[in-house]
Amino acid sequence: MKAMILAAGRGERMRPLTDHTPKPLLMAGGKPLIQWHIERLVRAGVTDLVINHAWLGEKIEAALGDGSRFGASIAYSSEGCALETAGGIATALPLLGDNPFLVLNGDVLTDFPVARLVEAAGRLDGDAAQAHLVLTPRPATRPGAI
Repeated sequence: MKAMILAAGRGERMRPLTDHTPKPLLMAGGKPLIQWHIERLVRAGVTDLVINHAWLGEKIEAALGDGSRFGASIAYSSEGCALETAGGIATALPLLGDNPFLVLNGDVLTDFPVARLVEAAGRLDGDAAQAHLVLTPRPATRPGAI
């Protein structure tokens, strides 16, 4: 199974931290935010990863490389300018293939068990448009928070 980590956003709300560092590379708990996702995916057996990027994307590629140090294989989908969620996924489809795959927001950490996502994705019918969406509660500090 493959997974895509969405990492193309500018990180406007994190400025000035994101002026020179892409949001997925901001440190959280002693390591880059995106590394938490990679490690959790690898522990769940998902080692074939696609990461999209736009803002300072070359820094993401330089920091993560081919993924081998994490026990993963990373392919990159460079967008030039961020295409939002659907555009990013559509652009990366040639790298993702025809089988069900996971998509994680690179800036949302959750303790939801990745293994359960792998199991749910395995039940999806690749011939029908289906999705399994996991919602994570957000602090009520932003309009529309759930």
